[in-house]
Amino acid sequence: MRWRQLRNPPVPVVRAIVADSVVALVGGLVLLLYDLALSRGLDLPGGDLRAAAVTVYVLVVLTAGSLLTYLWVPLPSGASGVRRRSPWSALLGLFAALPIAYLVLVLVFQIVRPLLGP
Repeated sequence: MRWRQLRNPPVPVVRAIVADSVVALVGGLVLLLYDLALSRGLDLPGGDLRAAAVTVYVLVVLTAGSLLTYLWVPLPSGASGVRRRSPWSALLGLFAALPIAYLVLVLVFQIVRPLLGP
């Protein structure tokens, strides 16, 4: 049963993961560029705000993932044919966004960043 679910995941789950992944990858790229600019000696306004940038990144990924999933994953139509949205759609996006944000941070700062040098 689980193998079938793995091969054919529900469409709402796939949509939530895709929305969260796109937002997290774009944000991860911005964080990587910011970190590279600071490590190469570029003087940016405000100084070294990497911790704040990571915090903002996680909040943006959580918010955007939740909002995009809310907009992109309507409830099944049922007998009436009316497509409705629910807070559960937003919650699905929120629960999918947190591990995706973490995985992208690990990918960016533990794998890609060391490859680019000091």
